[in-house]
Amino acid sequence: MPLDPDIAALMHRLGVEGPSPGPPPGMAERRAGNRRLSLAVAPDPPLAVGSVADDTLAGVPVRIYRPRPAGPAPAIVFCHGGGFIVGDLDTHDAVCRRLCRDVEAVVIAVDYRLAPEHPFPAAYEDCLAVARDVAGHPERFGGGSGVFALAGDSAGANFAAAIALALRDAGTPVAAQLLAYPVTDLTGRGGYPSMEENATGYVLTTAEIEDDILLYVGDDPATAADGRASPLLAEDHRNLAPAVIGVGEFDPLRDQVLAYARALEDAGVAVRPHLYPGLVHGFLNYDALVPAADAAVAELFGELRALVRPTAAPTAPSTAAPR
Repeated sequence: MPLDPDIAALMHRLGVEGPSPGPPPGMAERRAGNRRLSLAVAPDPPLAVGSVADDTLAGVPVRIYRPRPAGPAPAIVFCHGGGFIVGDLDTHDAVCRRLCRDVEAVVIAVDYRLAPEHPFPAAYEDCLAVARDVAGHPERFGGGSGVFALAGDSAGANFAAAIALALRDAGTPVAAQLLAYPVTDLTGRGGYPSMEENATGYVLTTAEIEDDILLYVGDDPATAADGRASPLLAEDHRNLAPAVIGVGEFDPLRDQVLAYARALEDAGVAVRPHLYPGLVHGFLNYDALVPAADAAVAELFGELRALVRPTAAPTAPSTAAPR
């Protein structure tokens, strides 16, 4: 299937078809640009939820979204994407608001430390510390529900997958994990065709992925192969939480995302994998402007809802603007 025309039009309007000409931007410029892009595609006004408040858990800044009406609800720790080096609570505010609303869950978004200032395992440890805190006291966040889940996109989905492994090993119950286009293998040795097929022209480039990974884990192959950094390479995927996994057809990460879904399936884990035709990396952020992205987000969030709220009513309407 060709690139979704609404995605193509949005990419052209925002000027993100591929790498910009000239010298690569510095870290401050990359972070500012990522922030501008994320805010430009977010719903305005923001989706309404019960409440939003910044706080600190386990020494890590977080933003807590509570649904309405109040009452027993699942608690979901969300780790934002950004290639390990960009992104913050604001760049994924719209994603967390919709997650809170559609799943009717308390969403705890983690403002983890970024590379290269804080290389591996700093971000992973921040997300794990918050997850442990929430999992140990879900009643403080879910109004007595006691249900705890993990979610993330891109680099954040890498953290969510790795944390699911760590919590399994610790015997901590996790009801579900939502992994949107996770990077699962940081070694560069996987031989994934999508890294070549979708190397340029689709928002995220293969060169950017490789550069970001180097900033996060350095050039030590053993570090990149650590299961905390590359969950696909973990020794054992058995007994993990049920997983909802989604990736776009034109994402350079496509094949390693699908490889992780297969690894979980082979280990007997309940997996709901989705390959979305015509979509690119980062589509969770495009749901308000691209109907195909909106439909994908609705499906992923709906399947997560079914895992953490199996007896609840259907979800709220989408965020897409009328066509």
